[in-house]
Amino acid sequence: MSFEKLQGIEGGSGGCACCGYQYRHLPMESLIAVGFGVAQVTKNGEVVYDELDLSDEEPFWTTQDAEDIAKNDPDNDWRIHLEAPLSERHYQRQGDGLWVLYKKGTGFA
Repeated sequence: MSFEKLQGIEGGSGGCACCGYQYRHLPMESLIAVGFGVAQVTKNGEVVYDELDLSDEEPFWTTQDAEDIAKNDPDNDWRIHLEAPLSERHYQRQGDGLWVLYKKGTGFA
């Protein structure tokens, strides 16, 4: 890997009962969408997917969609950012199918 592998943190609850659970390792079937807020996938800090940029016909990405792209270019810093009113979670890809929680918060509101 040619990027800094960030220290993972524990998941657990935080925020509301619907969106507040924070997985230590993001499941492949998780949607990369928050509805109100920011949901993005980045590669070396550059946005490659943004929930807000989708047309009505385009489906939301899942972690598996991000993984499918990232596994073809693994020597880069891939991250998933989910920032919602009552929950904030940030994951970094640290190996095949392994998206590790490295930062969490109470969101904005």
